Amino acid sequence: MTDMDLPTPDVAIGSIEPSELKARIDDGERITLLDTRMESEYDEWKIDGETVDSINVPYFEFLDDAIDDDVLARIPDNREVTVLCAKGGASEYVAGVLNERGYETNHLEDGMNGWARIYERVEVDRYDGPGTLYQYQRPSSGCLGYLLVDGTEAAVIDPLRAFTDRYVDDAADLSSADSLSQARQDADELGVDLTYAFDTHIHADHISGVRSLADEGVEGVIPEAAVDRGVTYADEVTLAADGDEFGVGDATIETVYTPGHTSGMTSYLLGDSLLATGDGLFVESVARPDLEEGDDGAPEAAAQLYDSLQERVLSLPDDTLIGGAHFGDAAEPAEDGTYTAPIGQLEDEMDALTMARDDFVDLILSDTPPRPANYEDIIPTNLGQQDATDDEAFELELGPNNCAASQESLAGD
Repeated sequence: MTDMDLPTPDVAIGSIEPSELKARIDDGERITLLDTRMESEYDEWKIDGETVDSINVPYFEFLDDAIDDDVLARIPDNREVTVLCAKGGASEYVAGVLNERGYETNHLEDGMNGWARIYERVEVDRYDGPGTLYQYQRPSSGCLGYLLVDGTEAAVIDPLRAFTDRYVDDAADLSSADSLSQARQDADELGVDLTYAFDTHIHADHISGVRSLADEGVEGVIPEAAVDRGVTYADEVTLAADGDEFGVGDATIETVYTPGHTSGMTSYLLGDSLLATGDGLFVESVARPDLEEGDDGAPEAAAQLYDSLQERVLSLPDDTLIGGAHFGDAAEPAEDGTYTAPIGQLEDEMDALTMARDDFVDLILSDTPPRPANYEDIIPTNLGQQDATDDEAFELELGPNNCAASQESLAGD
């Protein structure tokens, strides 16, 4: 039985938009969620938070007139319960069933698919280079991107295909002379153009937006070193080699080759202030090394990652901000709400960054998490070797990113 097959509830059921739910969680409100997806889906990917109480009961448990009393006993009857599912149909049905039994319920509009469309932009307060830097955050998967705006030019780092229009619109609405809250209202007068779209590497967890932005007239940039993996569109974009520089207003974006997570992994130094490290280094972990060459090639890639971190990343000034392409459950946001941290802080907090090479390799190979969902289709799609419609691309990247090594083993005491 699918969502379309479920009967319509006999009572009117209220709904809540994903953005409203996210705002209530951010405000620290106590939230009770009843997730009606299958247990395997729930275990892989769910809405979490310090003030979120999450319960998993698959929707089919509510199909019979005589619902098991043990199921009902798991659901609080003294506070509002938000019911959710994959797309919003089953949750409306379950919310109605519970409402008829005296529970206070609503349901999440569009379910986890709607949750995956939340994409927030936060200013990086500690960025002190030319222009203004923003971090994009996708809470459903932990994906992060960056928008640098200076004067009449802008550049985006690690864009997602699902949000192509968002980057173009944001570039038109923002000026480096204004704070986020004071963005110019007249975009035509401002005349800010999205000049560049950079990828740090061939992603394994989401569909890149570089090519779709290139179709909109933006100059796409991918690492030159990534071409050897079989990129089919190299002649349609600019290839960035180590040390190359790109101007965005008065700001400079410098290419820093940092292989390890992949053979083409490249970081970008923005205004000498923040290093966008892609999947090389995160604020709570380091990259996993097995997504390109598998388990057999992971030891060599891990050793290469160690060298990149020590020689190309940690050699930068301690106050250089690190901004990865993802954040995980263990990540703590900075005071400005971004997942960024100075290099010196990360060295103090993460044992993996100060240990010997052999110990580092052993550590990150010792507890590798599951690979990203659908990575075997996402990688060739990002290489241009296979096609996906917008809807197919969105479906492929639903779920956790899993691009980091085990967070628990890497953290300091």
